[in-house]
Parts: sequence; structure tokens; C-alpha cells
Amino acid sequence: MMPKSTAIIIGASGGLGSALYRRWRQDHKVDHVIAISRQAVPDDENSRESSTHYIRCDYTEPSIVKACEKIRILTDSISRVCICNGILHNEHVWPEKRIEDVNLQHLQEVFTINSIVPMLWLKALLTLVKGQSDCVISVFSARIGSIDDNRSGGWYSYRASKAALNMLLKTAAIEYARRAKNVKLIAFHPGTTDTALSKPFQHSVSPDSLFTTEFVAEHLVSIMNNQTVDGELSFIDWENEAIAW
Repeated sequence: MMPKSTAIIIGASGGLGSALYRRWRQDHKVDHVIAISRQAVPDDENSRESSTHYIRCDYTEPSIVKACEKIRILTDSISRVCICNGILHNEHVWPEKRIEDVNLQHLQEVFTINSIVPMLWLKALLTLVKGQSDCVISVFSARIGSIDDNRSGGWYSYRASKAALNMLLKTAAIEYARRAKNVKLIAFHPGTTDTALSKPFQHSVSPDSLFTTEFVAEHLVSIMNNQTVDGELSFIDWENEAIAW
């Protein structure tokens, strides 16, 4: 029998993705959780439970298409999708402090992960999420992607990639409103969360402004549960407050 309600986490091996996975596994309103990740499935979580399933994906377009083919077999009712992929830094990419730090290869890598990969998922998921039941899709954006809110400059790649993501999501929301009227899209700013992404920058964050992954996951799930499918893209934070574009 097909699951009645499925939640999908894309980027499930990250801090927030893992927290969302744990949260939805405990949710009696969610019958099936699908975790998608680049990482191999840990031996102690090999999806023996019928209510959970793991799909490995390297986030290239062919791999995304194959993952969606597997999803189609597993479920015909998707109610929640979170696209958690994102990059701020790694061993060779770092936020630019000045314009001289801008680098072509770094720009391409950050844009690919932050802007292009989520869009490829929205492309591949369209026919899967289209249906009679409401589906809410949240994509992790960032307040720093707000053009209106840019007061300090710097961080060129990250800012621009998140601003580009917001425009891609806005454009996708217009098309989804025509072709998948049951879907609501959200660009979600989680705030500064205690993950590897924010770790090098936490020294400047007050303790009450550094959130646990469980805190953010709980707030996001609550926000998604209370959305109205209105054909619009919402750019909101963890408190469900609108962010200026």
C-alpha cells in the first residue's frame, strides 16, 4: 500500500537536514520519510523500517532524475519537501571580504550548489508533487540574499547565489501556480544555526541568537503545517516573518 503522506529531505546528512529527518520520523501525521543525501547510509540506519527510505544522490542532474524515479515508485502522495543543500565555505572556498577576493571558480561552485541544484530539484519534482493534496516545498535561502537588507557588503558569492536562488524560486512559483496548483513554495531563512556551515563565524553571534538544529527544525515544520497554498513564493524566517526581497 502506498504511504498516505510523505516528507522528503534533500540534503539529509547536514545538520538541519538530519534534524528534520528526526523530527518527521516522530510525526504521526507523516507516514513515510525519504532522506536524500550524497553520503552513504550509515550501517545502523539502513532503512529496515517500512516508513523510512534512503536515496543516495550526487546532485548532478542525471542523479537527481534517477532519485525522482525512485521516489515515484515509493510514494504517490508527497506533502512536504525540504531542500537543504547549501555552501558558505569549504577547504578552498571562503566568503569574500573584498572585491579582490572574488574568484571565478569559487563563484561557479557556490552558485552551482546554492542556486542551480535547488532549481534542478524543482524541475524534476514538478510532476511528482502535482496532485490533489496540498504540498509545501521549503528551500533553504538566507536573509543575506536580500538585496534590500544588504548594509555591510562583502560575501559576494554567498549573497549573490542566495539572491539568484530567490529569483529562481519566484519564477518557479509562478509556473507552479499554473501547473501544480496544490504546491506552496517557501524560501526559508533558518537564522544562525549551530552547524558546520556557521561554525567559523559563531564567535560574533550572541548565545541567544545561535539556534540548535532541533529548534529550527521544529519551527520550520510548524510553519509548513500552517501554510496556505496561494500560488505565491514566501521569503520568511524561522519566526514566520517576511523578509524584504
